[in-house]
Amino acid sequence: MTTFALRTASPAKTRAEAVVVGVLPDGVLAPGAEDVAAAYGRKLSGLLASIGINGMPGEVAKVPTGGVISSPLLVLVGLGPDAGPDAVRRAAGNAARAVTNAASVALALPADSPELVRAVIEGYRLGGYAFTSYKSQPGTPTTPAEIVVLTPAARRAEIAAAVEPAQVLVDAVVAARDWVNTPPADLTPPAFAEAIAAAVKTANKGLGKGATKVTVDVLDEAALAELGCGGLLGVGAGSAAPPRLVELTYAPQDAVAHLALVGKGITFDSGGLWIKPAASMATMKEDMAGAAAVVQATLAAARLGLPVRISAFAALAENMIGEAAMRPGDVLTTYDGTTVEISNTDAEGRLVLADALGRAVEQRPDAIIDIATLTGHMVLALGDRIAGVMGDDAVVADVLAAAEAAGEDAWPMPIPEYMDERVHSSTIADLAQYDGIRWGGGLFAAAFLREFTGGLPWAHLDIAGPTYNKGGATGHLATGATGYGVATLIELLELTAAGRGAAAPAPSAPA
Repeated sequence: MTTFALRTASPAKTRAEAVVVGVLPDGVLAPGAEDVAAAYGRKLSGLLASIGINGMPGEVAKVPTGGVISSPLLVLVGLGPDAGPDAVRRAAGNAARAVTNAASVALALPADSPELVRAVIEGYRLGGYAFTSYKSQPGTPTTPAEIVVLTPAARRAEIAAAVEPAQVLVDAVVAARDWVNTPPADLTPPAFAEAIAAAVKTANKGLGKGATKVTVDVLDEAALAELGCGGLLGVGAGSAAPPRLVELTYAPQDAVAHLALVGKGITFDSGGLWIKPAASMATMKEDMAGAAAVVQATLAAARLGLPVRISAFAALAENMIGEAAMRPGDVLTTYDGTTVEISNTDAEGRLVLADALGRAVEQRPDAIIDIATLTGHMVLALGDRIAGVMGDDAVVADVLAAAEAAGEDAWPMPIPEYMDERVHSSTIADLAQYDGIRWGGGLFAAAFLREFTGGLPWAHLDIAGPTYNKGGATGHLATGATGYGVATLIELLELTAAGRGAAAPAPSAPA
């Protein structure tokens, strides 16, 4: 069990087994490490030069102190030219992987504002993340028993108040990463639904007396058939593990707004009869990351006591090649009665989201946000670090602001008018699920989803790129699942709770 503390102690005098300081490109230590710089004096520039630390992002060096400062180990991390929350979060993550076998670590990174304190805590905990559930010998843990954030502002109320939200966010991101990293044979739609229900139960037990609980309703294949959820049933028809729709509700009495969160939860995507190439199928356990994000963001909102009503929908199915699998040419009827002609069984995410969006619309929220690993087109357009955001301008602006504050990269993308014609191009059904045109597939998918939003304010996050890190760990991002979207959704909920954003009620006119 790791404990966190804020202290005003000098980093040069702390007796923690390791002390972490930031380095700027001009060869000086970043704010928070002044006492360490003073202890080394003129020797500091020579030390940095000898170990090749130039203050650039990603640089890490461990230096035995030889008694120059009280801690036996000095960890130097490059911050880059802007020592803001994003840089601090990344640097703290790099430090976490550099420090192993230390019982206590003192972080003397820039931390004189609530945003920086949150960045230090989030970065260090997320950077030290490792998924070891399937390791027979998990190895050396990277998280020490005690982590101390050193800041002269430790006694300020707003600084102390930043610790709990940071811990809640990290817990949510870690839980989402664990779900996404779980092998797909162990996280089928029924198993994932059970895991969500268990997570809700555990979260509710941890809430204080009088706190608003989260309720959960799991709709199985019989309930989905009765409701007419043809998208979920069609996608799941080829799998031995039937689909589920999990609906969560968080309804505090003091809610200032109502948001609906909808997440794609394809627990494994083979592509169906449009089977994927082997290389493209290797990480398709990640295809349920959107559902993981909306569930964990909802539970985090309950822990934080945010005054925002949340209706969350996790659409869970496995896209496989069984004897009953849907075929190109089939027509499915979604929950709201819309008929859809199937042309590509590997464009399944939009079908399960159609049912979930239809359910969300019935709740009449102030805004709907859906999040999904939806299209490879968005990866081609934006790369593997940036999510695409589409929808109504005001809601898109809120999501982009939330993503920036959360340190998650996102970029606005259009839904051109001519996409509406493409979506309605089927000659036998209301909508075409796919039209075979190579260009703008991510925009087509968003236009398709818009058909199921009931005209309500809406934004769509396509997180196909940043949800899974196929390379080495970097900054606060581990190899494998990144938990992308959890922080953005939590930040969006906090923005809404503060009375800002498109979903916030308009101020009352003066009497």
